[in-house]
Amino acid sequence: MHGATLEETEPTPSADAPRARRPAPGGPEPRVDRPATSPPAAGVDLRQAFVQVALRERWFLVLLGLGFFTAGAFYQAPAVAMWIGFAFAGYSAVANDSIQTIGTFIASNRHRPWWALWLFVGGLFLLTATAGWLLHGGDVSFGRLQSKGFAEAPTSFAFLQVAAPLFLMVLTRLRMPVSTTFLLLSSFSATSDGVRSVLLKSLSGYVLAIVTAAVVWGALGPWLHRRLSGGAPGRGWVAAQWATSGALWSIWLVQDLANIAVFLPRSLSALQFLAFAGTVFFGLGVLLRLGGDRIQQVVDEKSDVVDVRAATLIDAVYALVLLVFSVASKVPMSTTWVFLGLLAGRELSMALRRANSTGRTGRQALRLVARDVGYAVVGLLVSLALATAVNPSLAASLGL
Repeated sequence: MHGATLEETEPTPSADAPRARRPAPGGPEPRVDRPATSPPAAGVDLRQAFVQVALRERWFLVLLGLGFFTAGAFYQAPAVAMWIGFAFAGYSAVANDSIQTIGTFIASNRHRPWWALWLFVGGLFLLTATAGWLLHGGDVSFGRLQSKGFAEAPTSFAFLQVAAPLFLMVLTRLRMPVSTTFLLLSSFSATSDGVRSVLLKSLSGYVLAIVTAAVVWGALGPWLHRRLSGGAPGRGWVAAQWATSGALWSIWLVQDLANIAVFLPRSLSALQFLAFAGTVFFGLGVLLRLGGDRIQQVVDEKSDVVDVRAATLIDAVYALVLLVFSVASKVPMSTTWVFLGLLAGRELSMALRRANSTGRTGRQALRLVARDVGYAVVGLLVSLALATAVNPSLAASLGL
């Protein structure tokens, strides 16, 4: 009965049960042997943890299930499947790659209304995408999809090709910065040459970014550390950060719009372009309303990124590296690897020079870098597994 006392709920001992001796007045309490409590089974803990995760992520899991159902229902209808795949890719690619381009922008402008950031970022997207569509005869990828292995628009789809962006959403939810270029483009490559070219260009970008960041922050790290501890930034720094963030965002779009447009015809009509631009624009609104989603933590945990002075320097160096590769070649590349290289060189350089405000040591910075690279490698392996599963010609050219 509710509210019963301990005496009321204890079982009555049977007549055969041994009676406990009462202690003599003032004597010690008799020792009572109680059965040892067995630890909870591991299976119970795992079930409880699974239930807790499922409850916490219930809306995401519901939307994910609807996404897989939709992909399975329409992947055999190419005219519909290409727009479904594009819609999935439009949000998942920008959500995962947002840490590279607008991650520092979001981190250092959390005090501003989300809709103001959306209008800025979304407006620049519309301008950049429109320029690419007009200057390249309807090709919003700025010619990236004209490179070897990607020039032909898909005329039929496999289920995993349409559903690939959903796997990217899961990795993004797990805060794993992965290469959207590998994950989304690999399954559409006609030969292994296209994938190999993308991989080589991406790895060279990673190396160049590490070296550039190490040189820049090795030289400017102590100065920047003093500036960060010297009071609030002036209005000039705020204006500079918005300018560099805008330039970086536009340059990144030139590189990575291919990841989104790979599902669509290589030349879009006016109506198709409006559908393309409107979908991405409103997807950006959702992303900014969520504050960058879960993966934003990858940026937030790095040293001194909230201050606009540090964010401005990060964006400026990253934009310069991407600009070099945009001019050098039309082959698509993983901007994620470039960004991770930039953060790696910066973190290691600042830790070795003791020029960060977190007190992070070189060993701690190295562990942080290794974790980010590990996530990127996982994404690459998942990408190749999906690509070879849905693309027989690619699997054959790789000898699988």
